[in-house]
Parts: sequence; structure tokens; C-alpha cells
Amino acid sequence: MNTTQENQANQQRTGANEADVIVIGGGTGGYSTALRAAHLGLTVVLAERDKVGGTCLHRGCIPSKAMLHAAELVDGIAEARERWGVKATLDSVDWPALVATRDDIVARNHKGVEAHLSHARVRVVNGSARLTGPRSVLIEGQGEFTARRGIVLATGSRPRTLPGLEPDGRRVVTSDDALFAPGLPASVVVLGGGAIGVEYASFHRSMGAEVTLVEAADRIVPLEDADVGRHLTRGLKKRGIDVQAGARLTGTELLADGVRVTVRTARGETRSLVADRLLVAVGRAPVTDGLGLAAAGLATDERGFVPPADWARLETAVPGIHVVGDLLPPPSLGLAHASFAEGLLVAETLAGLASPAVDYAAVPRVTYSAPQTASVGLSESEARARGHEVETNTMPLTAVAKGMVHGQGGMVKVVAEQGGGRVLGVHLVGPHVSEMIAESQLIVGWDAEPGDVARHIHAHPTLSEAVGEAFLTLAGRGLHQQ
Repeated sequence: MNTTQENQANQQRTGANEADVIVIGGGTGGYSTALRAAHLGLTVVLAERDKVGGTCLHRGCIPSKAMLHAAELVDGIAEARERWGVKATLDSVDWPALVATRDDIVARNHKGVEAHLSHARVRVVNGSARLTGPRSVLIEGQGEFTARRGIVLATGSRPRTLPGLEPDGRRVVTSDDALFAPGLPASVVVLGGGAIGVEYASFHRSMGAEVTLVEAADRIVPLEDADVGRHLTRGLKKRGIDVQAGARLTGTELLADGVRVTVRTARGETRSLVADRLLVAVGRAPVTDGLGLAAAGLATDERGFVPPADWARLETAVPGIHVVGDLLPPPSLGLAHASFAEGLLVAETLAGLASPAVDYAAVPRVTYSAPQTASVGLSESEARARGHEVETNTMPLTAVAKGMVHGQGGMVKVVAEQGGGRVLGVHLVGPHVSEMIAESQLIVGWDAEPGDVARHIHAHPTLSEAVGEAFLTLAGRGLHQQ
């Protein structure tokens, strides 16, 4: 009997409102759990109050990266004219046409996810769901459902806001509704210099807006290696973005057609900024409202997360109730690709299979700005804080021919144990580095040493050649870097 036949047979033996697994939330973590569990022959009910795909597909990763691709095309026209002598000009941006293409990409992805769930015989039930016990879930308008093996919590997150700062979808917007705010602003203040804030700052600058990026920490992308923050800041400033790190918002005033923002800079100066739009990107908060955690014997931690008691199984203190995605506290990363891995782990655990725990240190992190950043593993400061004696090597992208062709600067930084030991982290800044990080993920994940990597030949001329050169130098075999 194949998996589909087994799934159908299980459904026939199961009551109408009974399944092996109930998943609450149809985002990346939820639907990946549902698909894998169904492929393993378990009956699955997936409760989703909106559309399967979640924030990533409908309001985050996919639509924002579609728009960032459009921004890259706009930047290419400027580069062609200013650097390569191609007499190209940009007449205008047809915003409705751009939005239509973005929405088509989202719609096609959404249909794909629905088709996968349907083919796997996952029962998708629309409605808000809440726990009524350790094995029971009430889905609004659909009745109570019982899980024989377990329940998976995957309700995702929402944008955080600041006290007294109410988004109105026009002048003050969050990262969720920035994509759908009317038209393109001529000026924008982005509050928050993490990955989301940097991406939106980059997009709006490409589209011609005057952009100020405000970050309270002493550098942007503060969770990344300090050299990443420095190189990214240099690249953004080169593009005309006003980067204000170590700065704090002290006041806002809504105007008829914009907003006035007061900022205290790192130097203690007070600046008043008037812009068409204030985009608030100060992080995301887990969604547990109405989830009924107490009914199942669960509670959130002080930050609102639902912590697992067993990270190797992502199982809570209540046996059979698991958590994936943005409900998890650190070291989980709140990234879609980490959620996929978490979904696979939980589904296989519920099916009785041995499944490797998620190695969060080996999960790549990417910021899709111009320039891009991509990292995996430990930063230099993290490695030292954990007691490692490390050596590092930084290779400028402009030290290789393809980096000169792109002309955007950037770097490769490797953090390794002293004396040729394990590679602990790799950090990239520059064009297209999001497509270069997979190699470094394997290097870190497989505990490779610089000498292991140095044996492999990188194509010339490519940007990835800089990665190879960085490891050659650490292995004592440097060519273009001594």
C-alpha cells in the first residue's frame, strides 16, 4: 500500500472530526508539518483562519522579494547609464503594473501550496482555532476536533509597534502593510535597522525616495557580525540612504499628508524629519491571542513565546503538543526556511521516526537589500564569547575580477578556530550573496576546516571565487591575498 492509499484508509477509519495530527496555522511551519505528516501516512487537519501560506507568502518574504527584484532592475538602469555608458533612462514606475506582477507571483505560489495540500489529502479547515484540551481543538464554525497523536501550534507572528505609535496604513505603516500602502512615497523614515527595515529602506531608495534609516542599536543588522554591519552601512550610504545608528525615536506628529519624526542621534543631537511615510520595522511578536493555551496546560514565557520543553522534538511541557515557527523563542530564528525544517522534524517525530534536531547555528540568514548580506554560523564576537580561540580572514569582493565588474564592494569574512580548526562562521556582503551562502552552510554544518575547503576549485571569474580565496589564505595557500 502506498502512502496515499494508506492515508485514505486512515481517513476512512477516522471520525469526521478526528485525525492523527491537528495543525493550527497554515504558514510555512504549519503547512510543511501537515505535508510531511500526510506523506508519512498520517491523517491531518490543518486549521487556518485566513489563507494557507501565512505571512511569508502573502505579506512578507515572497511579495517583498518580488518588489526587491523590481528595485534591482531599476538600479540596473542607473548603473547602465552612469557606469557603462549605456544611454538608458527611466521614464517612470508603473505602480499598478508592478503590483499586478507581484500579486500574480503570490497567487501562483498560493495555488501551488493549496494543490500540494490537496494532493497529500490534508484536510484544510477554515476558521480560528483554539485549544480545549491537550488533544482537542475547537475550530470556529466547524466544531471540535480530536488529535490522536498530537497537536502542532504554528500561529506565526505579527509586527511589533511602539507605545503610542498607531499605524494607519497610509502615513504610519508596519512591514505587513507597507507593501499595500497606496503608491510610492517621495520620502520615508524607516524605524528599525534589522533585516526587514534594511530591505524596505533599500527598496524605497531604489524607487527614488529620500530614505532615513533609524536604528537604536549602535549598528544596523545588530544580530550580524560587526563587519557585516559596517560594510552594509557603507553600501547603503553610498546609495544615498541616511543611516542613523545609535539613534532613538523621541516623537512623532501626524501631518495632513505625512509625518514629522523627532530623533535623538548617537551624538546627542535632536533632528526633526518630515516624510511622506514612517515605516515601523521594530520586530515581530508571536500570535497567541485566543489560542486557549491554558486549556491545554500551557503558558507563554515573559516575551510571549511558547517554549518547548524538548528542543530535540520541539515538544512542549504537555506531551503531544509541539511548536514550530515564530511561536518559538530563540535560538529559533523566525525565518521561513527554519520553519520548514521545524515542520519536518515535528511531523517525523509524530510519525514515530527518528529525526535530527534543527541546528540553528547552521541556518543561513539573508538580508535582500542592495547590497545583500548572507551569514551562517557564529559571528566573531559570538565565537569569542563562547570561549573559542579564533582566527579570521576578510576578503574584499573587489579583490576578485567579478567583484570589480559588479562594482558594489562587499566582502567575505571567515571565522575559524585557530590553527586550522573548524569553520565557525561565514559572513558575506555584496551583490547576489544570497545565492552564494549555500556552500558556506555546508561548510559550517559539516564542521569543515579551511584546508578542506581550500582543496576545492572555484570557477573563475565568479563572486564565489572570493569565498574560495578566503579559505585558501586561511589554509596558508593564498594566491591573490597574502
